[in-house]
Amino acid sequence: MSAGDKASPNVNADFDPRDAIAPSKALVPSVMKLNEAKVKAGFWPKIRRVAASVPFAKDVLSIWYCTQDDETPIAAKGMMLAALAYFVIPTDAIPDFIAGIGYTDDAAVFAALLGLVGRNLKPRHREAAKRTIEQLRRED
Repeated sequence: MSAGDKASPNVNADFDPRDAIAPSKALVPSVMKLNEAKVKAGFWPKIRRVAASVPFAKDVLSIWYCTQDDETPIAAKGMMLAALAYFVIPTDAIPDFIAGIGYTDDAAVFAALLGLVGRNLKPRHREAAKRTIEQLRRED
């Protein structure tokens, strides 16, 4: 099946995978609210579980603190919330429970995110993340 062929002609009839994403749909408020709700519900339980074992946990926390900052631009927050939602959802490209490689997809998402919006992370976000990681690791 080519990219232009559709498995079901009735699903997303106006969607063409070759088209660029329309800027009007890239950061849809309803999608941002959904991601924010997923992050709010699942972030702290997950970060507490994995803080000691995930090498990029400080980056994840820095991004979370950045999303809580009123000075962070809304477009950056939208992308950050999408990455954080991917981190907390139980199903993703590589299941997190697979030893050694389970978090590689999450790490790739955060590396790409930092390349795109990393300039929005301030020293205060990184410092808050460092303190939190130290505290979480002491609790383990």
